[in-house]
Amino acid sequence: MKKDFYEILGITKSASPDEIKKAYRKKALEFHPDKNPGDAKAEENFKACAEAYEVLSDASKKAKYDQYGHQAFDGGGGFGGGGHHMNMDDIFSQFGDIFGGGFGGGFGGNSGGPRRVKGSNLRIKVKLTLEEIANGVEKKVKVKRKIQAPGVKYKTCSTCNGQGQVLRVTNTILGRMQTSATCSSCGGAGQTIDSKPNNADAYGMIMEDETVSIKIPAGVVDGMQLKVSGKGNDAPGNGIPGDLIVAIEELEHEFLKREGENLHYDLYISFPEAVLGVSKEIEAVNGKVRIKLEEGIQSGKILRLKGKGIPSLNSYGNGDLLVHINVWTPKTLNKEQRIFFENSLSDVNFVPHPEKGDKSFFDKVKDMFS
Repeated sequence: MKKDFYEILGITKSASPDEIKKAYRKKALEFHPDKNPGDAKAEENFKACAEAYEVLSDASKKAKYDQYGHQAFDGGGGFGGGGHHMNMDDIFSQFGDIFGGGFGGGFGGNSGGPRRVKGSNLRIKVKLTLEEIANGVEKKVKVKRKIQAPGVKYKTCSTCNGQGQVLRVTNTILGRMQTSATCSSCGGAGQTIDSKPNNADAYGMIMEDETVSIKIPAGVVDGMQLKVSGKGNDAPGNGIPGDLIVAIEELEHEFLKREGENLHYDLYISFPEAVLGVSKEIEAVNGKVRIKLEEGIQSGKILRLKGKGIPSLNSYGNGDLLVHINVWTPKTLNKEQRIFFENSLSDVNFVPHPEKGDKSFFDKVKDMFS
């Protein structure tokens, strides 16, 4: 089972942004690859810290994580919070600001050479029906993304000589101090454009439509964001492509209402059907289901159909389908019907006498939320 993000960083849910940042810096320095060469466990911990920080440092992602836990991001198929699906370049480029001028805080990191620039992310919204959410689906979407133009040639940056950084010497009262900063000419990439086709922009990029296949796992929720690695905008030169962020929008179903992994269905039956009992066919997320209603069923009764709900994103099984019985009382009667009911007013069979198993509305609501 995946470890809690707060536990990974050694903080509580009430930690402030500054506390989250400090905790991440401390943990990342502890497990940094330069301090633990060849230690696979340390590298895994380093990636786990990066994944935890990526989520908890973002207010929107943190709110989703606090509400849904890991299922808010672990969509499978290459999706997720990020850390365990990142390579080391991803982490160095994304979290370099935590450590000041260069990632590593005094260790090797990438502070001795050019850094790999990462392309910008793209965001799209995908609308899903309840049936698609219940079964999982593969969607093909057309994305307009920047790619490196064919024929672009690069040369070593003359400002930093391909190092990606420039050294600066400053005279202070304590003597001469040497610092390094990202090269402003190449943005730290260590290379600049030598030649490019006419249709390319200043960075040697062109826009192109690409059809991207997105595998969406069963059980996603409205507002969840999935990530398709490397399908954002390309980066110049040897850069790392950005990611495609996929926001899920759940379309409203005509009959079913979703509550987490459970589904709710309002079934209206006539008074004679309630008295005599009846077999009914109702709508479920994967087709119709036939249920039998007992004689004398009461309005407000809830029938639970096990496993007929939405699958858990973490593969913990399916939710249930809750069928709410509503007995429809006729608003108009003919003369014969009215006489029948008037004669029935004093009949003992028509006098309400709820039994212990016939719970009130408030009891049912209490049971649902307990």
